[in-house]
Amino acid sequence: MSIRARLTPEESRAAALAAARELLLESGPTAVTLKAVAGRVGRTHQNLLHHFGSAAGLQTALAEYLAERACARIGKAMQERRAGLASARDIVDLTFDAFGREGGGGALASWIMMTGNEAAFEPVVEAIRALVEGVEERAELEPGVVEDTVLQLVLMALGDAMIGHALAPSLGRPRLRGRDLAERMVEAVFVDGAEEEE
Repeated sequence: MSIRARLTPEESRAAALAAARELLLESGPTAVTLKAVAGRVGRTHQNLLHHFGSAAGLQTALAEYLAERACARIGKAMQERRAGLASARDIVDLTFDAFGREGGGGALASWIMMTGNEAAFEPVVEAIRALVEGVEERAELEPGVVEDTVLQLVLMALGDAMIGHALAPSLGRPRLRGRDLAERMVEAVFVDGAEEEE
């Protein structure tokens, strides 16, 4: 996809992040370079340096982009679950997909750790924190329950993205067993919370 038309700085940055996500999903984190993203959107390397400052800046912006998109979808599913419009499995699948091959979050996280750009995790942490705060405003659960649930769910999804494909079969468990266990956990939180409200 080549973008030659004049774009606003915001549109140019958004196009670059969308292209970076495509490259991440297609070829993995090492394919996400300033040069590759510039080529994908029909811009120059210098143009991307202007928007992101460096390859590390691109990593951080991509992490933020992925986290905000995933957390918005997960937050919506949590609200819908409380209203009876979505299932616990919907929440789990969105989270696991965000870190798996569908979302690329697990690959990006490992790449960030390997390159030592741990500051790139800050936008992810902020997006998750905002998700938790948004859920707590709408839910009457015991203090700390949402934080614990999100912590477990994210750790499970990240672990599944990294080694689930090898670990589950080696333990004689179905490939989706991690999702099944996470679904039970999330369902218990919402069921218990609903019972306490009545």
